[in-house]
Amino acid sequence: MTSIITLLLLTSCAPTTSNSVTAKDTLILADAGWDSIRIHNAIAGYIIEHGYGYKTDTMTGSSPITLRGLIQGDIDLYMEVWTDNFKDIYEPGIDSGKIIELSTNFDDNTQGLYVPTYMIQGDPERGIDPMVPELKSVKDLSKYWEIFQDPDDPEKGRIYGSPPNWAADKILREKFESYNLKEKFNYFNPGSDTALTSSLVAAISKGEPWVGYSWEPTWIMGKYDMTLLEDHPFDEEKWENGYTCEFPGVKVTIAANKNILEKAPEVAEFLKNYETSSLLTNQMLAYMQENDADADDTAKWFLKKHEDLWTSWVTEEIAAKVKQTL
Repeated sequence: MTSIITLLLLTSCAPTTSNSVTAKDTLILADAGWDSIRIHNAIAGYIIEHGYGYKTDTMTGSSPITLRGLIQGDIDLYMEVWTDNFKDIYEPGIDSGKIIELSTNFDDNTQGLYVPTYMIQGDPERGIDPMVPELKSVKDLSKYWEIFQDPDDPEKGRIYGSPPNWAADKILREKFESYNLKEKFNYFNPGSDTALTSSLVAAISKGEPWVGYSWEPTWIMGKYDMTLLEDHPFDEEKWENGYTCEFPGVKVTIAANKNILEKAPEVAEFLKNYETSSLLTNQMLAYMQENDADADDTAKWFLKKHEDLWTSWVTEEIAAKVKQTL
């Protein structure tokens, strides 16, 4: 991919979206700032450039800014729209016809309280016996608080919560009250997602107990074997009454500005077939982390490793063109 277009260029230098653009104009993809969208941008960008002959570029900015750019036509493609997180922008864009939804990239994402799987199943290779073999659900946690002892308050266990200012923090704090976990546990705020991840990695490296908030897709879930504790199936009434059920899944879509249908109709057809999963995205993020790779390197790894998948998104002719460059 060519160099990143900064947010400062959002309106001044972005290509126009008039119907008179040439067939091989540059297509702009949204970079909202996290690694998985950058990987999906790189995968799509590689196929678009080498298969269809268009140039691609990215435009950086927050999710609200880039979604507005998609509506305005400054951005052509958005590979990972977390639709529930920005309904106030996304849904009016869809309703107005300025945004079109091409496909669902993945919708099997999860979040909640996790434990390392070795705590339940053990890990014979590391000499770790099961610590809580009967632990299945969030409501079971109070039975095992001593296993998760808080080093700063040995009379209670510790649950690692969401980073502050995340929606999940408010939800988990209320769930903590609803399930009366406060009698046996302290809710520990890690301060940042980096601190949260560091606490988990440190525990796993030592084979120690840990319970806390996490989500998918992340490189953590791609690298380590983690178990999401069960909760009541999602129910809107329960969710609105103390969040006494599991987190709802979020549909993560691939969206485009409406002009893509005239600007690059064959690319739109390709992206209508683009579909991955949280599991696959976890694996790509883990590859990036373990190999100190960037998004472009990870995209090439994906294209080589998962040829059967991505070649189903395109015609044989396009697939042949892409494969010749790998």
